[in-house]
Amino acid sequence: MKTATSMQAKAMGKVAVLMGGSSAERDISLLSGQGVLTALQSRGIDAHAFDPQLRSLWELKDQGFSRCFIALHGRHGEDGTVQGALELMGIAYTGSGVMASSIAVDKVMTKRIWQAHGLATPAYRVLGPDAQSDVQQLHALAGALGLPFIVKPPHEGSSIGVTKVSDAAHTPEAVSLAARFDRDVLCEEFITGQELTCPVIGSGADARALPIVRIEAPEGAYDYQNKYFTDVVRYHCPSGLPPAQEHSIQAMVLASYRALGCRGWGRADLMLRASDGCAFLLEMNTSPGMTSHSLVPMSARAAGISYEDLCLQLLATAALDADSTRGKAA
Repeated sequence: MKTATSMQAKAMGKVAVLMGGSSAERDISLLSGQGVLTALQSRGIDAHAFDPQLRSLWELKDQGFSRCFIALHGRHGEDGTVQGALELMGIAYTGSGVMASSIAVDKVMTKRIWQAHGLATPAYRVLGPDAQSDVQQLHALAGALGLPFIVKPPHEGSSIGVTKVSDAAHTPEAVSLAARFDRDVLCEEFITGQELTCPVIGSGADARALPIVRIEAPEGAYDYQNKYFTDVVRYHCPSGLPPAQEHSIQAMVLASYRALGCRGWGRADLMLRASDGCAFLLEMNTSPGMTSHSLVPMSARAAGISYEDLCLQLLATAALDADSTRGKAA
């Protein structure tokens, strides 16, 4: 087993693996964080668990941490808030910066930017608080988006609060569920076809897409339970797609990543429409899962990168937004 050299480990300094947090994805974050922590420690890194729900972030500065591996998911971890705090403290961190994180966690803003860049994403409607009980607006969704359609909270991940509406009569129930997790509710056209995911590592011109993972869930139910706590979902990596199609989708994912200003790493989720083979972007995860069921490590393995080496590579990219703007004229 390879370990980081003593010089490399020293250069990394004291590392905090941020995990847990206060979002609805806390449990998954703890699993991700423990995996990353064990991997980094196995490579000789001075890494420590740090749960922002239990400790003040300012302890990071007081206790001499030099960089953070962000294994937080969802709000207060993947939305630019913790990134902003780390910017103020001058502690380098993995993943996207403040602006890219805050945009990518908002599925509606993400879709608007992708549309502005000419990138395909499913048609959608957004319901604010007043519209969520408006019978006329709820009734109009099936006509605007077709049946079935998807209802989801735009700021959550891990399929939390998501419903596939196949009968318009069930729309109010689906909207009510999503509204438990978010102020607004996103209603989205359902794309019939294959679900795909494609990780990206790196930044700017050096960013590269890893192999695509094709997901095969029972009856298309790739939900929270099946994602993390069962073995009924089948994952195909290599994806089995024709090479030209895979390369085209990877190029699309890179364009979507750069359009949002992401850096470090991320993972785009897509649907491949069965009728014509067109790909549609669903969302960009800027702090993807790193559990035993997670898809970035699976894709990395297919590219010849072990879980431990992936964690080391990502840690080495830790940076501050300030690093990219320092020295520029105001």
